[in-house]
Amino acid sequence: MNIHDFRKRENDVDELFISRWSPRAMSGEEIDEATLLSLFEAARWAPSANNNQPWRFIYARRNTPHWETFFNLLAEGNQVWAKNAAALIVVISKTTFDSGKPARTHTYDAGAAWVSLALQGSLKGLVVHGMQGFDYDKAKEVLQVPDDYSVEAMIAVGKKGKKEDLPGYLQEREFPSSRKSIAEIAMEGIFKTG
Repeated sequence: MNIHDFRKRENDVDELFISRWSPRAMSGEEIDEATLLSLFEAARWAPSANNNQPWRFIYARRNTPHWETFFNLLAEGNQVWAKNAAALIVVISKTTFDSGKPARTHTYDAGAAWVSLALQGSLKGLVVHGMQGFDYDKAKEVLQVPDDYSVEAMIAVGKKGKKEDLPGYLQEREFPSSRKSIAEIAMEGIFKTG
């Protein structure tokens, strides 16, 4: 597959940003802990307001005692393909600073950490697929997330698999998505629509 058949850049940008996408086809192979920790290392260095670093990652690797707990958090539609992931990760963010003062940008900062993790995974040739299709309330409960943390998203990580191993309806969606134009997402001066 040629990424440029699906994505066209409008401006000069590193190839890393164009080539990163979120396939669902994973091989079911395990990844070693060192590889997974390298993704967290990348996230560790993300920028954050007042160096608060509000992001946290709770994870389970396949074939470990925690796997079933994480897998059962997923919506049925995500279980179909995420069953072949090597790791499942729940992203949470601390809603306050250590002083107790509200940290308004906790979700923004956690997003910066997520993209760092995703790009590191892409550099390592891994599938890194973020999702919202899981039970947020159950995750907060079963993972014992404290009240001053917010459950943000879930991530499936794994080695690349074959598109043909996915159900037909997912095979049809297994390609890099396009993006909105710069004109739609960046506005000079004031907010503008279309």
